[in-house]
Amino acid sequence: MPKNAFNLAKFKRATGAKNQYLRQLKRLTDSGKGVDSIELAVRESLRNLASSGRKSFIVYGEPQSGKTEMMICLTAKLLDEGRVFILHLLNDSVDLLGQNLGRFKTSGLAPSAQNFSEILDPAISLKKGNHVIFCKKNAKDLQKLFNKIGQLKDIIVIDDEADYASPNAKINKDEKTRINSLISDILGPTGDYIGVTATPARLDLNNTFENDNNLWVNFPAHNHYTGQDVFFPVDDADVQDNSKKFLLTLLPEKGDDPKHARAALLSFLVNVSYLNNYNNDSETSYSMLIHTSGKKVDHKTDWGTMQEALASLIDHDSGKFDGYARDIWTIAHDRYPDADPDIITSYVLDNISRNAVITLNSDSDFRQNGESATSPSSLFTIVIGGNIVSRGVTFVNLLSMFFTRDVKHKIQQDTYIQRARMFGSRGKYLKFFELTIPEGLYKDWHRCFVFHRLSLASINSGKGSPAWLSDGRISAVSTGSIDRSTVDIDRGEMSFAIFPYVPEIENIISSAKSNSEKLDQLSAALGDDAFPGHLRRFIARTSTSLESAVAIQKTASVYSTMTLEEKANISRKKGLMGASQMAGAGSAKHFVKLFKNDDGNARLYYKYDGSIQFMKNMK
Repeated sequence: MPKNAFNLAKFKRATGAKNQYLRQLKRLTDSGKGVDSIELAVRESLRNLASSGRKSFIVYGEPQSGKTEMMICLTAKLLDEGRVFILHLLNDSVDLLGQNLGRFKTSGLAPSAQNFSEILDPAISLKKGNHVIFCKKNAKDLQKLFNKIGQLKDIIVIDDEADYASPNAKINKDEKTRINSLISDILGPTGDYIGVTATPARLDLNNTFENDNNLWVNFPAHNHYTGQDVFFPVDDADVQDNSKKFLLTLLPEKGDDPKHARAALLSFLVNVSYLNNYNNDSETSYSMLIHTSGKKVDHKTDWGTMQEALASLIDHDSGKFDGYARDIWTIAHDRYPDADPDIITSYVLDNISRNAVITLNSDSDFRQNGESATSPSSLFTIVIGGNIVSRGVTFVNLLSMFFTRDVKHKIQQDTYIQRARMFGSRGKYLKFFELTIPEGLYKDWHRCFVFHRLSLASINSGKGSPAWLSDGRISAVSTGSIDRSTVDIDRGEMSFAIFPYVPEIENIISSAKSNSEKLDQLSAALGDDAFPGHLRRFIARTSTSLESAVAIQKTASVYSTMTLEEKANISRKKGLMGASQMAGAGSAKHFVKLFKNDDGNARLYYKYDGSIQFMKNMK
């Protein structure tokens, strides 16, 4: 055949796009983004899927920590590995679907991601080629999708915000919710399920799709991430220290007085002006998020407050202009001694008409205004919303977050952790970011994250079966979602990573030193995996006196009745800390004890006897 002749066989052998995963990593590194966390999560996920049998597990990471890019890279790797049908599930929100689908398409992934509606036509065959499909967690949409694809062999389901809508809320009634049932039908007997979420408690306690918590994958936050360690540090001293890293304004209990919203608005205007006059290379638009209740009447009230203040600043002859202008000048003078308050005030007043006040009550609002709200084009953008902005929505250049109302009832951990929209890549302007919130709500929110940290520490120990915490104000998950057939409530026990046991450790425990010194020395000797610093600080925060509230007990051998596997793991389903360990400890509420095995290893166990409730899945 001549050198330049057409060779059909050459093209018939072509296998399509290759090395997609490496190309996705290069795309991210070329744009200056780190990929270490992504590589770790993808590697662990592929390891889970490599063994025989159907797999169901969770990938968990902090809110707004880059999980979408991780899912793009994971999808690329799965395609490289020969998986042919990958279904992405998203919350029932048109805007979220559009956001994520758009990011997948612009990533250059092959095949291009498609909305499920694009494949419903009977003329479209799914028997050949690869497919990346997106579908909202909506019963009608899922039914249409299932009618089209049926039970495909070896389908991969990647469920974004997996703890929302997917769990079976009828778990204790021998029934399934419609969405849970449809996802189960799509998975069939051979499909693999990967749930992605920042709040995995509900999935664990619900046994959603029989996910295996021994296979859970941690997706660490990237280096530029600002999250709970900044906004909700464990130690009170750190709260004070971190108040220098961002602006925290605590309101009285009745924080819904309109004067607080106006003050937060004026503060936001000053911060935007300072950044654009003294910090930024080019003018940048910023947003302020006003998080209200779920009631539309409250949204309307807050909208009116914002519009009134902005109109008064635009109209120099208005009755409130003088007072508002003076307040702006005073905030600038007091907050930024390096700046000229006249320049800051003039910039605000000269540009105040470049504002947008956007209310997001529903999907229709998102369709009309979502992009303007999440990526502000107006210099001063004010977004007002409740539950619809609480989950999965990323706000670019968010500079201020204002909570208008405290919560009178018990709050749910997963809901409030997801509401932390200020998390993300805020590093460039973090010290100008302002969180304005009723003091009581901030304390409850803070405790949510303290509890969450402890639970994640117990997951990261590699033991599986984390313990989830709640108290009189904070619930871990909705009680109706807890599988009562496998979940043990009030166990009050946690354990962490196995470590090599050495006699010197017992010398610390049996010494005459104070409990404070013992805890510090144990923490240093065992390391953070075996004795997390979060636990050490939690004990200190919840104890009026470490000497009377803490019992550090002598090391014990594992029980002779345990199986060989239990002895090797230093764990058993019924737990190791019983009533006998707590007897004779006086007023102690915190119990710390090491158990060791014949292999020379040990594990630290912690038990709390107080108003905090622990829940653990014993399946």
